[in-house]
Amino acid sequence: MTDTPPAWDPRQYSRFEAERDRAALDLLLRLPGDLDPREIWDLGCGAGQHAALLKRRHPGAAVHGLDSSVDMLARARSLGADVDWRQGDIADWSPEVPADLILANASLHWLPDHPALLRRLAEALAPRGALAIQMPMAHETRHHTLMRAVAAEGPWAAALAGVESIAPLLSPERYHDVLAGACDEIDIWATTYLHALTGPDAVLEWMKGTALRPFLSALEDPAMRAAFLSALGARLSEAFPQRPDGVTLLPFPRLFLVARRR
Repeated sequence: MTDTPPAWDPRQYSRFEAERDRAALDLLLRLPGDLDPREIWDLGCGAGQHAALLKRRHPGAAVHGLDSSVDMLARARSLGADVDWRQGDIADWSPEVPADLILANASLHWLPDHPALLRRLAEALAPRGALAIQMPMAHETRHHTLMRAVAAEGPWAAALAGVESIAPLLSPERYHDVLAGACDEIDIWATTYLHALTGPDAVLEWMKGTALRPFLSALEDPAMRAAFLSALGARLSEAFPQRPDGVTLLPFPRLFLVARRR
């Protein structure tokens, strides 16, 4: 077992880019119409497409993209956007000047202690600044339940016993109460997307890009890793069968939060 964070693979993550991107675009559509940000941060910017989009929308703003992955930031820099790309951990982040917009798309669910985290992010906003967050509600989904069950079975169980997977989110009411201390115009909603995935072992391939990273990093033996993926793939294919048209349907719920600093 290693303490090194599991690596992000931009190529694997982007295999279902259109499906993953849908939630971020839906989030951006709900930003306040009168928001005219000068300082923008994309926390967990990944391959950088949303930070680049925000720069195009707000060309006069200083846009910063923060991510822990060197490989993801290399992909982001290849976009050629006028964005300040920085490597770092959201848990240690604080802006040099208050932010007018903080975007955190599919990144905060990896961090603990959401009450303290969201209070800190809200306090990093300028007055009337906006916080826009999207997080997968993945812990209770069928594919995550199967992932944890398979991880606890078989010869790999001991190696995976200490691996932390995505934790459950707080309730929407709890997030509202946390944000209400510093924010108003709080908008919280959930959407379940029915992703139509294509290709063999589609749900397994989807999970390789995100949720499976900690498990695969913990399995240093290639044969053991392959056996685990084979067992999980079989369970996922049974639960999410490929349809006659070649499509595999994956329901995926997500939680959205938009709030403005008083």
